Amino acid sequence: MSNDEEMIREVIANWMSATARGDVSQILKLMDEDAVFLVAGQPPMRGRAAFALGLEKALSQFQIKSTSEVEEIKVNGDWAYCWNNLKVTMTPKSPGTAIRRSGYTLTIFRKDEEGNWLLFRDANLLTVDA
Repeated sequence: MSNDEEMIREVIANWMSATARGDVSQILKLMDEDAVFLVAGQPPMRGRAAFALGLEKALSQFQIKSTSEVEEIKVNGDWAYCWNNLKVTMTPKSPGTAIRRSGYTLTIFRKDEEGNWLLFRDANLLTVDA
């Protein structure tokens, strides 16, 4: 495994860890300012600010935990893509039933001037588990 692949795996692990802790500021450091998120049935979410608003709203209502099984990472210079199998559990902070989603994501990463891999584009194909 290349150093770049290891760095991308670390970004994914840090993202999930920061989400579980509710650390939005740490997550924002892992994405490009112009990041775009694609989710079925929703308009594209563009940029860090839009992402932060959505995540803060979710975290005010839920504890979010996730696991990721990376299926493939390909690096080409300062660009890379990764697809993985993601499982997310959203447990309400007030009484209620946990929501579980799972499925695949396809993520494009871009390396910044300092050599850090940042999420640039993300297509999320998760569906609610039965």
